Amino acid sequence: MVGDFRALVGAAGRAVLRPSAPVTYGLIALCCVLFVLGPAGGLNPAYGTGGELLAAQRAYFLRWGVVPAELFAGAPRALLTPATALFVHGSWVHLLGNMLFLYVFGALTEDRMGRVQFTLFYLGCGCLALLGYAAANASSAQPLVGASGAISAVLGAFLFLFPRARVTSLLPFLFFLPLRFPAWVVLPFWAALQWLAASRFPQGPGVAYLAHVVGFGLGFAYAWARYGPATKVKAAPPPAPEGENQP
Repeated sequence: MVGDFRALVGAAGRAVLRPSAPVTYGLIALCCVLFVLGPAGGLNPAYGTGGELLAAQRAYFLRWGVVPAELFAGAPRALLTPATALFVHGSWVHLLGNMLFLYVFGALTEDRMGRVQFTLFYLGCGCLALLGYAAANASSAQPLVGASGAISAVLGAFLFLFPRARVTSLLPFLFFLPLRFPAWVVLPFWAALQWLAASRFPQGPGVAYLAHVVGFGLGFAYAWARYGPATKVKAAPPPAPEGENQP
């Protein structure tokens, strides 16, 4: 996930003592292990070096990433790639950026939703975000990989669930000074940057901004639909006026 600022640490009082979030931490661990074992990390000697390694990386991304042209051509193998692509990352920067955002915003969101619901939410929104990007670029043969769409959905849900949580961010135009802002300031600003970038670079460069926008919107919409309507509580009857109390 690439943006013009990086959220660094979770916020609000509850983020000081992070809740138990086995799904979030499990997703982070799984993505990291797969990256190190795969060719993209460049650490596994089984994939060779130099040109051999580059060829292995290209084949790996084409196999497990979303290739819009293949997906909409109905290739059976491609039907599962919106799910597998969520666990594949293209570089160390790509991986670490995504995992940082997931670590910061995932734990509280998982704590609020519950483990099962959060897992389904993460996978479902992630797949839909990748499909949204693929639909907008249906003829592209460029593979799309990464958990950015799913993590963007987590950001969208976090914005609705914890709008006043304070997030420490680094802003380039303020000389990267760490500043704390409420989520309702930071996250819409981030989403606006993704929208502008998606409009300017519909197919990159190297970043599926549209998947970020789709994921963020899906996450916010889900949280609003699931937690937005106020719970109706039956009001207690008002006390009887003086003189109408029974003896």
